[in-house]
Amino acid sequence: MTFTIEQHALGDRGMRNFVRVPWVLFRGDPHWTPPLNAEFLGNRLLGMQGLFTADHPYHREAEVAHFVARRGDQLLGRVSAAINHRYNRYHETHLGFFGFFDVCQEYAVAEALLTQARDWVTAKGMTSLRGPGGYSNATHEAHQAVLIDGFNEPPTVELTHNPPFYADYLERYGFAKAKDYHAYKIHLVPPSERLIRIAKAVQKRRNVETRVVDMTQLRSEVDRIVQIYNEAWSHNWGFLPLLEKDADAMADSLKLVIDPGLMRFAYVNGELASVLGALPDPYIPLRPTWSRWRDTDLMRAFRLFRKRRHIPVMRLMFFGVRPRFRKLGIDAILYQQVQAYAVENGYKICEPSMLLEDNDLILRASTSMQGERYKTWRVYEMPL
Repeated sequence: MTFTIEQHALGDRGMRNFVRVPWVLFRGDPHWTPPLNAEFLGNRLLGMQGLFTADHPYHREAEVAHFVARRGDQLLGRVSAAINHRYNRYHETHLGFFGFFDVCQEYAVAEALLTQARDWVTAKGMTSLRGPGGYSNATHEAHQAVLIDGFNEPPTVELTHNPPFYADYLERYGFAKAKDYHAYKIHLVPPSERLIRIAKAVQKRRNVETRVVDMTQLRSEVDRIVQIYNEAWSHNWGFLPLLEKDADAMADSLKLVIDPGLMRFAYVNGELASVLGALPDPYIPLRPTWSRWRDTDLMRAFRLFRKRRHIPVMRLMFFGVRPRFRKLGIDAILYQQVQAYAVENGYKICEPSMLLEDNDLILRASTSMQGERYKTWRVYEMPL
């Protein structure tokens, strides 16, 4: 049967359909969990600007397009195309990106959407197409990649869920693997005596002091996280330095769910050295109920606010050590302290995730903590 492809610009009323597409395609799926619609469309009451609004800081150095496939009133799929000029300048590349890729189980629809994205970036002089992502594939962006393993459990915050045929469709179209990310599941138990001994010895020998994040100075604390991120992640695949506008967005996103005991800094001889940050998983209370009024942003935000201190799962979002403080054992101190706090406060599972497949250090650390690899996502690329 025939279908049409519509293109929508930022702020266009049709962007509401762009946001609705996965709600239609995944209806009744017990694992799919979206963020609040306000993350994309904005909401003054919730204090969210919205990524799909023209004045969002992302668009200062990017060009984007949005495509929706439909058959009459039936929504069939969507995809974005993007050129992140800052990413291309930083990496000296001519990459185009596709993102927000969701499609029904009809290959012809996927092919048509991907062709729209491919042609759009090709016309702007790009030489490769990479994705999917949340617009692009910089490591700090949310909603990255296609799930290729681990379909029987829901994702944690900012991670994607999709049926297995997504990867099949992308490969059939001509995409090949660019990079894999992994997630581990760790069932939390009190820190071992050995870990406690090691942490205490390192803390004394290296003059390491630690503290939890100060919620009264959250914006300044985020600046410290950004400082560590920009040094510690600089050689990672897909890295792009965080800017002040990124720090503003991070501070806003942390306010609602942060548990200060799960986010700690380490100092060596008084100098900022490391940060470990985990978050209670807001996707648990945000999971759809498939009731129109219960799934409004306001009702979902209310569920999150009411349950945010009773969430048993936490996602390890970032752990970074500034280069000159590596191999001092600081990781043992922060792991031990956060693990002890988490167990004492009712957390049952920790998920380190979006771990690069070639980051052997963090993969070994996840395994050494009895972590089980249970999900894998893939970023794809094709020459143009």
